[in-house]
Amino acid sequence: MQISIQKWGNSLALRIPQVMAKEAHLKQGGKADLRVTGGKLVIMPLARKVWTLKMLLSGINKRNLPGEVETGGPVGCESW
Repeated sequence: MQISIQKWGNSLALRIPQVMAKEAHLKQGGKADLRVTGGKLVIMPLARKVWTLKMLLSGINKRNLPGEVETGGPVGCESW
Protein backbone atom coordinates (compact mmCIF):
# COMPACT_ATOMS: atom_id res chain seq x y z
CA MET A 1 0.00 0.00 0.00
CA GLN A 2 1.37 3.40 -0.92
CA ILE A 3 0.73 6.43 1.28
CA SER A 4 1.68 10.10 1.07
CA ILE A 5 4.10 11.76 3.46
CA GLN A 6 2.84 15.19 4.57
CA LYS A 7 4.47 18.14 6.30
CA TRP A 8 3.33 18.64 9.90
CA GLY A 9 4.93 21.74 11.44
CA ASN A 10 8.69 21.27 11.10
CA SER A 11 8.29 17.50 10.87
CA LEU A 12 6.94 14.96 8.43
CA ALA A 13 3.84 12.87 9.07
CA LEU A 14 2.19 9.83 7.59
CA ARG A 15 -1.27 8.40 8.13
CA ILE A 16 -1.51 4.79 9.16
CA PRO A 17 -4.58 3.17 7.61
CA GLN A 18 -7.05 1.85 10.18
CA VAL A 19 -6.70 -1.76 9.00
CA MET A 20 -2.93 -1.65 9.54
CA ALA A 21 -3.24 0.19 12.86
CA LYS A 22 -5.58 -2.51 14.19
CA GLU A 23 -3.32 -5.30 12.98
CA ALA A 24 -0.30 -3.65 14.64
CA HIS A 25 -2.29 -2.92 17.83
CA LEU A 26 -1.74 0.84 17.49
CA LYS A 27 -4.29 3.08 19.20
CA GLN A 28 -4.83 6.81 19.38
CA GLY A 29 -2.89 8.18 22.33
CA GLY A 30 -0.80 5.01 22.56
CA LYS A 31 2.98 4.98 22.57
CA ALA A 32 5.27 3.47 19.95
CA ASP A 33 8.98 3.02 19.42
CA LEU A 34 10.23 4.54 16.14
CA ARG A 35 13.62 3.65 14.70
CA VAL A 36 15.51 3.27 11.46
CA THR A 37 16.89 -0.23 10.88
CA GLY A 38 18.81 -1.00 7.69
CA GLY A 39 17.46 2.14 6.04
CA LYS A 40 13.85 1.17 6.87
CA LEU A 41 11.49 2.97 9.22
CA VAL A 42 10.22 0.58 11.90
CA ILE A 43 7.29 1.43 14.20
CA MET A 44 6.63 -0.89 17.14
CA PRO A 45 3.79 -0.34 19.62
CA LEU A 46 4.88 -0.17 23.24
CA ALA A 47 2.94 -2.22 25.73
CA ARG A 48 1.22 -0.21 28.41
CA LYS A 49 2.90 -0.78 31.76
CA VAL A 50 0.84 -2.91 34.11
CA TRP A 51 1.32 -1.87 37.72
CA THR A 52 1.15 -4.42 40.52
CA LEU A 53 0.37 -3.61 44.14
CA LYS A 54 3.94 -4.58 45.07
CA MET A 55 5.33 -2.10 42.51
CA LEU A 56 3.08 0.70 43.80
CA LEU A 57 3.89 0.02 47.44
CA SER A 58 7.63 -0.05 46.73
CA GLY A 59 7.42 3.69 45.99
CA ILE A 60 6.24 4.56 49.51
CA ASN A 61 8.88 5.81 51.92
CA LYS A 62 9.00 7.89 55.12
CA ARG A 63 9.03 11.17 53.14
CA ASN A 64 5.87 10.48 51.12
CA LEU A 65 3.93 8.28 53.58
CA PRO A 66 0.47 9.81 53.98
CA GLY A 67 -0.69 10.70 57.48
CA GLU A 68 -3.92 9.78 59.20
CA VAL A 69 -7.15 11.38 58.06
CA GLU A 70 -9.81 12.44 60.56
CA THR A 71 -13.29 11.56 59.34
CA GLY A 72 -15.27 12.48 62.47
CA GLY A 73 -16.83 10.43 65.22
CA PRO A 74 -18.87 7.24 64.94
CA VAL A 75 -22.18 7.41 63.09
CA GLY A 76 -25.06 4.99 63.54
CA CYS A 77 -24.03 1.56 64.84
CA GLU A 78 -20.28 2.04 64.34
CA SER A 79 -18.09 1.28 67.34
CA TRP A 80 -14.57 2.53 67.95
